[in-house]
Amino acid sequence: MGTTRRNFLMELARRKGFRVENELSDSVTHIVAENNSGSEVLEWLQVRTDYSATPNPGFQKISQYACQRKTTLNNYNHIFTDAFEILAENSEFKENEVSYVTFMRAASVLKSLPFTIISMRDTEGIPCLGDKVKCIIEEIIEDGESSEVKAVLNDERYQSFKLFTSVFGVGLKTSEKWFRMGFRSLNKIMSDKTLKFTKMQKAGFLYYEDLVSCVTRAEAEAVGVLVKEAVWAFLPDAFVTMTGGFRSHQAAILLVTKQRDGQGLLLYYDLVESTFEKFKLPSRQVDTLDHFQKCFLILKLHHQRVDSGKSNQQEGKTWKAIRVDLVMCPYENHAFALLGWTGSRQFERDIRRYATHERKMMLDNHALYDKTKCPGSASFALGAPFLQIAAEGSWKDPDRNTTLSGPRMYLGGFELNDAELAGSPEPGQQ
Repeated sequence: MGTTRRNFLMELARRKGFRVENELSDSVTHIVAENNSGSEVLEWLQVRTDYSATPNPGFQKISQYACQRKTTLNNYNHIFTDAFEILAENSEFKENEVSYVTFMRAASVLKSLPFTIISMRDTEGIPCLGDKVKCIIEEIIEDGESSEVKAVLNDERYQSFKLFTSVFGVGLKTSEKWFRMGFRSLNKIMSDKTLKFTKMQKAGFLYYEDLVSCVTRAEAEAVGVLVKEAVWAFLPDAFVTMTGGFRSHQAAILLVTKQRDGQGLLLYYDLVESTFEKFKLPSRQVDTLDHFQKCFLILKLHHQRVDSGKSNQQEGKTWKAIRVDLVMCPYENHAFALLGWTGSRQFERDIRRYATHERKMMLDNHALYDKTKCPGSASFALGAPFLQIAAEGSWKDPDRNTTLSGPRMYLGGFELNDAELAGSPEPGQQ
């Protein structure tokens, strides 16, 4: 029964003098259903009766910070989180930061729940669920879908932006330009002789099919070996650490760290020189890329370098184009850079928010700054690494329902969630 039909029948019953309840309780004597068999109604009643006898799991204390919640790969609320991620993506396309954060926080907290939401009673006590979010949840519970999400999915602008931004090198400004010019498909864009593309966009179109396909773990590990071989040929004492989200069409972000003492595989590269100046930190632009030297690459990965049967091979091709980012950071900043490139955008946003509001510190990809030691100043003393300041710092084995191959690590009280580490759609990180 849809919401409109349900509201109509409830109002009609009230006008006739009936007492109508919104929730099932002991005072309910009659249940009105439509287009359901008697057995279906009895089954529904049994589930609700058993459920009402159990304590509300929503009353368990849940942190407002993603970095303080344990999130496994078992998402019990896909129907809600998928909806909010679509709405968040649409808000990002419209450059509406407030709505984007609202929907992403809601999706993040719902992913961490160890139970499925089946009534609005379940949302009690859960943080990050405002009135608008709860209205959408209620509509999905009642109708099985959200009218707002349905409208977004059918929106021509949303469809076009999602398609355009899937091309490497194409952002919101270029997508807006192409949309206003009347383009709705990539074929039309590529065939238009009046358009001029950047070097990055040309590479994005040239290797489009490879770049939009998911990267397997075997492919990501093969890329890691490839990069390590190249780096160690010049810097034998360098640390090379693979991070980033290969589930989101990117092999890895590899942090290359040199210690204090210091073949035709490259399809595309864009080198961004370092703007790192220790005396100008902390940086106020924590939502942008850090100041380390970076290189955005597309590598040619030959299939023979990947374990047999574990590469997404296209017929007739002996290699696959893989997106890789290299980040070069100093030895003393390695731990912070690694944390900064690990986890989803929401995780990173919340870990900085947690540091600011709960620990009176400032965290970025370069260091942890203690604001209490130099109040009112932008030049804080460099904080100690997380492992040194964390009273509760420890190793912990992953749960059996995660895909981690190693232990989960707690750094300075910031819990690295299983889903964040092992990979998730927004974007998955490893």
